[in-house]
Amino acid sequence: MTKSTANAPATAVNEVRDRILETASELFYRRGVRAVGVDLVVEKSGVAKTSLYRHFGTKDDLIAAFLKREDLDFWSTWDRVSTQHADDASAELDAHFEWIGERVGRDNYRGCPQINTAAEFPEAGHPARKVAEAHMREMRRRLKTIAGKLAVAAPDRLAGQLAVLINGAFVSMQVFEPGEATGLLRDAAHALIAAGRDT
Repeated sequence: MTKSTANAPATAVNEVRDRILETASELFYRRGVRAVGVDLVVEKSGVAKTSLYRHFGTKDDLIAAFLKREDLDFWSTWDRVSTQHADDASAELDAHFEWIGERVGRDNYRGCPQINTAAEFPEAGHPARKVAEAHMREMRRRLKTIAGKLAVAAPDRLAGQLAVLINGAFVSMQVFEPGEATGLLRDAAHALIAAGRDT
C-alpha cells in the first residue's frame, strides 16, 4: 500500500467533515443558528445524518465548530494586518478599521457571528456562548496591546472603548451609508485616543 493510498480514507473523512461544516456555517450565518436544524444541514450538504453525528456529536458541537471556524478567519486577517504595521500602533489600528469597515459594508454581511450566536444562547454554560465570549475577550486583549503603545493614560479603558466601537459597527451595518463605516470608526477612535492622552 502506498502512502497516498493509506492517506485516502483520512482525506475522504476530512472532506465530509469540511463539507458539513461549510454548509452549516453558511446556513447558520444566513438564517440564524436556532432556525437551522440538523436535517437541513444534512439535506444541503448531501451527507447522511450518521456522518454528521460521527463528526459532530451534537448540534451544539457543530455550532461551536462554526464559531471556531469564523474565529480563525477573523484572527488570521487581524494577524496579517498586525504584521504589516508591527512598528506603528496608530497605523495598525487604522488598518484594522479599514478591513472591518469593508467587512461590515458587504451586501451579504449579517453581523458578527459571535455576537449573533451569543444573543441566541443566553445560557452562560452553552458551548457556543463560551466560544463567543472567548472571542470578545481576545479582541479586548488585542486592543489593549495596541492601546498600550499609544501613550494613553488608561490603555485598558481605551481597549474597552474600542471594543464597544467595533462591536457597535458589527451590529449597526444596516444604518451605514455605503463606504461610511471605516471613516466613522477611525474618527471615533482618534477622538477617544486624543481624550485618553489629555487625561
